[in-house]
Amino acid sequence: MGSPAKKHDHKQGHRQRLRERFLKAGFEAMPDYELLELLLISAIPRRDVKPLAKELIAHFGSYADVISAPIDRLKSFSGLGNAGVTALKTVEAAAVRLAQSRVMDKPVLSSWQSLLDYVRIAMARSEIEQFRVLFLDRKNRLIADEVQSKGTVDHTPVYPREVVKRALELNASAVILVHNHPSGDPKPSKGDIAMTREVKDACSKLERG
Repeated sequence: MGSPAKKHDHKQGHRQRLRERFLKAGFEAMPDYELLELLLISAIPRRDVKPLAKELIAHFGSYADVISAPIDRLKSFSGLGNAGVTALKTVEAAAVRLAQSRVMDKPVLSSWQSLLDYVRIAMARSEIEQFRVLFLDRKNRLIADEVQSKGTVDHTPVYPREVVKRALELNASAVILVHNHPSGDPKPSKGDIAMTREVKDACSKLERG
């Protein structure tokens, strides 16, 4: 067995090589577990985190699935701890903020793909249903994005009056309704269609008034 000093030097050398490869070749040159390892190094500096990174990938499925996993599930993962969980969720928050910055205050029609990318990043991997409302001004620029309600794995309550009330507060001229399905099936349910019609009807009455 090697001495503690040699093990320390080997670990430090490995971490330095990871950093250099990332800076030189970018994340495309690194498998998911190495990218995750590089992230965990800063949060858990005194441990060899390669085994932990591999275990997380094996458990959740991918780098993206790890950073977007619910906090309670991450906290229950042995060896991760609060520092590791915070590092993972900070990266997720940064990804959402970056995607949001590409669509906020911009005309929706000219940045439609960026808008779709943003809502996927913000909602697609959520394990509970969310009802999100995107508020637009008269020039169809996105002025606000808010989660109106959250529910269970297969249901979220929606209140059309609250959507209309918030649109009035923001002086919004149009809204886009966004709803995720944790089951992975993108087909709208009868309830989804009915809810959309209720919100549309509430907005139409406001216009007529």
